Amino acid sequence: MAVTLADVAARAGVSSATVSRVLSGNYPVAGATRSRVLRAVDELEYVVNGPASSLAAASSDLLGILVNDIADPFFGIIAGAVQGELEGRADGPGPRKLAVVCNTGGSPERELTYLTLLQRQRAAAIVLTGGAVEDPQHSAALTTRLRRLAAGGTRIVLCGRPPLDEPTAATGTGAQPSDPQLSGPASSAKPRSAAGDRGPLSAAHDGTRGGVLTVAFDNYGGARELTEHLLALGHRHIGYVAGPAERTTTRHRLEGHRAALAAHGGVTADRAEQLTVHGGGYDRSCGYQGARELLRRAPETTAVLAANDTVALGVCAALREMGLRVPQDVSVAGYDDLPFSVDTSPALTTVRLPLQEAGARAGQLALGTLAPPPGGMATVRHELRLRASTAPPRAGG
Repeated sequence: MAVTLADVAARAGVSSATVSRVLSGNYPVAGATRSRVLRAVDELEYVVNGPASSLAAASSDLLGILVNDIADPFFGIIAGAVQGELEGRADGPGPRKLAVVCNTGGSPERELTYLTLLQRQRAAAIVLTGGAVEDPQHSAALTTRLRRLAAGGTRIVLCGRPPLDEPTAATGTGAQPSDPQLSGPASSAKPRSAAGDRGPLSAAHDGTRGGVLTVAFDNYGGARELTEHLLALGHRHIGYVAGPAERTTTRHRLEGHRAALAAHGGVTADRAEQLTVHGGGYDRSCGYQGARELLRRAPETTAVLAANDTVALGVCAALREMGLRVPQDVSVAGYDDLPFSVDTSPALTTVRLPLQEAGARAGQLALGTLAPPPGGMATVRHELRLRASTAPPRAGG
């Protein structure tokens, strides 16, 4: 149920008229009273209507897209695909909406702030992209905010992040995602489809999700398959330059990598930890610094998995500076298959995520031009792209 002006007044211990005066800013109100009212507004997450305040049940033609970094091709491709669904239907039967891209910079606080601003504008739909922050307080606040938006009629789609009800690292999870779609059998297994073949996406998950739809990436399965490829080449000293430790994407990919090592045997948990460096971000500089730290810890490393393709560029740069050749001395693999990965020298082995298709599907769900998948979730099918940056280890490696 939506929070009303009367609810705020009751919490602050003032009249509804006083709340209106504080929020309008057109009338003098005592400082202490103003503080109580504003505190009540924050605590109850009361949303003041924006331009549509006179149309209580109406929604705008606004579609919000939240990204961590618009300069990152990963987010740019998804956001462009979402917006393309709006433009592609401008002269057709579909609705016309205005897309607004909100750059959070990876900040949980900004994420919540943008959701509040979009709620005030009565956004018709919101697409949140990229991995989620694994912080219990933020997760609880985000879940409450999104479900309130969904209950108010805003279509909510998560693209590239797990559903709201997935346990976080802080609340405890197993060594791999519990859904068979995500953990799957070995690398060649294909996800099941509960509604027939739908191209690169397959429906998954039964059950309700509070009106929030999800287009998820199989980060666990992709990283496991990539590590299995390096093990099959003969590598036994495999380093990992991971992304920010508090992100779901980082955890899932790292869990998949370590599951492959554990299944193969011969690598202890302590050894796997020694060969893991958290770069702190998903950019080139983090890959560069991470690779130097990794080789300092374990100079015998013969292969490096990077958090993504951009991080892999930094890894390759650091290896070159240290006089090491790719792949003759050290193999390097990325993740995502961003457009530049095929043009690097050598071309980068990576895991392809169909970002364009996933973004388009998220846009269709947000517009309501595509029926929701069973259970409200669809999982992206990844594909291993083998290129020249990986090879068997050097003799004695």
